[in-house]
Amino acid sequence: MSWKDDVDELARQTELARQMGGKDSVAFHHSRGKLTIRERVDLLADAGSFYEIGPLAGTATWEGDQVRGLKPSNTIIGTCRINDRKVAFSGGDFTIRGGAADATIGNKSQFIENLANDARIPYIRLLDATGGSVKTFEQMGRTYLPTGIGSQLAIELMQTVPVVSAVLGSVAGLPAVQSCLCHFNLMVKGASQVFVAGPKVVEQATGQEISKEDLGDERIQVKNGVIMNLAEDEPDAMHQIRRFLSYLPANVYELPPRIATDDEADRREESLLSVVPRDRRKIYEPRNILNAVLDKDSFFEIGPYYGKARVTGLARLGGMPCGVMANNPKFNGGSMDGAAGEKTIRLIELCDMFHLPLVYFADEPGFSVGPAQEKAGIVRAGARVVAATHNSRFPYACIVVRQLYGVAGGLHFREKGLYRRYVWPSTHGGSMHIEGGTAIAYKREIESADDPERKRQEIEDKLQAISSPFRNAHAFGIENMIDPRDTRPLLIDFMEDAWRLLPESLGPHPGPGYRP
Repeated sequence: MSWKDDVDELARQTELARQMGGKDSVAFHHSRGKLTIRERVDLLADAGSFYEIGPLAGTATWEGDQVRGLKPSNTIIGTCRINDRKVAFSGGDFTIRGGAADATIGNKSQFIENLANDARIPYIRLLDATGGSVKTFEQMGRTYLPTGIGSQLAIELMQTVPVVSAVLGSVAGLPAVQSCLCHFNLMVKGASQVFVAGPKVVEQATGQEISKEDLGDERIQVKNGVIMNLAEDEPDAMHQIRRFLSYLPANVYELPPRIATDDEADRREESLLSVVPRDRRKIYEPRNILNAVLDKDSFFEIGPYYGKARVTGLARLGGMPCGVMANNPKFNGGSMDGAAGEKTIRLIELCDMFHLPLVYFADEPGFSVGPAQEKAGIVRAGARVVAATHNSRFPYACIVVRQLYGVAGGLHFREKGLYRRYVWPSTHGGSMHIEGGTAIAYKREIESADDPERKRQEIEDKLQAISSPFRNAHAFGIENMIDPRDTRPLLIDFMEDAWRLLPESLGPHPGPGYRP
């Protein structure tokens, strides 16, 4: 006796589920310029690799012993392959009750998080959901006390595998928090919003009328660092997710993926001889240095709109993935403020978690100063960066391209583990800048001079004359002063040494773990 009739029924009900909220709901979703969850998965996944888990979960309409209709759960979960590596994902279906929690069936999201954790594969959230609804109370016949169920699993997952959150619509409540429980997140320009509570709740609580865009679109959440990257559209969002994961291992027990490259290891770019201006007061574009040194087209920037004094991202050297950061003198002189410090810590923790060497192109004038910075808690922020840097364990290389001053400047250095430093001839540094320090250290001598301004300039000129990095190199205060054109070959040599040591660090990080 055959089970073909049952198999045919399985196929029929699966097709019912694939209709999502129905033609009208899907058409309305499309009219807003948005893709459905199934179209998003098609963009994300390698062709033909999508395997759905629990497609029949939903509310069925029965006539006798026959299912006449099936309203599916508004959460879709499954696995697929990205660049031929397996990942797990969950996605909200906004065509069914706007992705609200009262239209969920079972706990599919927790199921797939468990699967990702147990199988040690990356996990991706495609968020387009409004969170909780008071209709849930009616369904349950009671209210309830929130317990944070699933939070422990979400945190544990972040200690094991790469986690990505993509905000693809209006996201509030628990999904908004989930947008930050990850190693990388993004939103779509003109189509995504993130907020703890939506406009109607805000109006009830504060009396203020506000649009969802003014409450939490990219003008707010990308600028303040809640969301790291901004995608131009949904295809770009899926492309960025695929690219981010390409630098990371599947889990903390594996090495990052090394790829073949035709970019020559001994490439020496002439532009590096003049990229840093001789006039110390002039600025430059740090990404020009990155593009000249890193594997061509390999730099993937993370958080370009937040903490702009520091450029951070992932890249490759000789086909080997690494974290990359650089001071950006175009913003605040490149000095570290609270936002740049937070951004630095995020990259440090990402590299430590997933065994990525870190390369730092340093031009640090020091921590940002002034009343505004003190009110913002720069001292506490600076202390956190100090601790994160010195507690890190990844192989670490620093290219000093111009200046290093004060405690923040000292963070280019680490006393333990594989650390290598190369210094360009354009380098200068110290405990504080000569221009500002002269007036303090020589205050009495300047004030008692017949011409105080001339005396100050005379002292500054004398100090500038002895600030040459060659004097520092003579005392072995600089161990490797290099031709800037040799930067790429030397960094690839460092990466080869690092790659031999990385297997020793495999497994969970022994520290407190990654913070959202």
